[in-house]
Amino acid sequence: MADDPQRNFRSAYYEKVGFRGVEEKKSLEILLKDNPLDLEKLSTFSQRFPLPSMYRIHVWKVLLGILPPHSDSHALVGGYRKEQYQDILEALEVMRYINSSTSSTHVYLRMFQLENQVLPRCSETSPPNEENEDFLSISRAMEEIVDDPVDCYWLIKCFVNQFHTKFGDSIPHLPKSLEHYLSQEEPRLLNHLRSTGALAQLPYSLWFRRCFAGCLPESSLQRVWDKVISGSCKILMFVALEILLSYKIILMGINRPEGVVRFLHNIPQENTDAIVTKAIDLWHKYCGTPMHAV
Repeated sequence: MADDPQRNFRSAYYEKVGFRGVEEKKSLEILLKDNPLDLEKLSTFSQRFPLPSMYRIHVWKVLLGILPPHSDSHALVGGYRKEQYQDILEALEVMRYINSSTSSTHVYLRMFQLENQVLPRCSETSPPNEENEDFLSISRAMEEIVDDPVDCYWLIKCFVNQFHTKFGDSIPHLPKSLEHYLSQEEPRLLNHLRSTGALAQLPYSLWFRRCFAGCLPESSLQRVWDKVISGSCKILMFVALEILLSYKIILMGINRPEGVVRFLHNIPQENTDAIVTKAIDLWHKYCGTPMHAV
């Protein structure tokens, strides 16, 4: 498809005056008028651009299979999702797994366990294991992004299921990939982390199992999750890489692994939007930019 000079001029003008994304928003609105929706085009759009906040939840629901591609079925399917949510909730109340004082994230966990047939016996309920803690972290973050509890549960459930199904085999390899790309970008920092013993203790679980939930504020996190939901787990590795690069001077000054881990578990929150933007640039630099035509 040949470049449209007029469109390129408009895009450059919009970006110059601070309206970057105007053209992208229009493109997404065109995609959302398709019936059925083209999941491949929506995925490519989400890989290439940040989703406008007014459409983000809707696009996530479509990409995660909560809503079908046929737009005229959305209201009907949305009604079924709500009924199923209420049925599971009532079942847990009757079985006395939850009550009015149960936190919403623990309610979501019990619902998820019931649906996956791994609900522990009431007498055997114990503190959450690591996998459950990952679920709870993602739940707490999703709650900050999504207001409606029905939407929130379905998004958590389908996000977690898709993440494990699609990326379960890839996640264990991300630490090695991180090491490789860090050697390309900042070998001195890699050598420092290796020599102090910090490299093996980096918060890989927080980064790659919880997808930065509890690490990044939601305004930055949702831009990362746009990429994960639309099909990339490598973005997680590039966000981790950019965090290391952004705090290189601080990290080079810490000589004990526990100090490095403590800092990375509590990174400053005011700079995270810039970190995510640079991470996406690195991701595109090394992995290429998906092509997209409306």
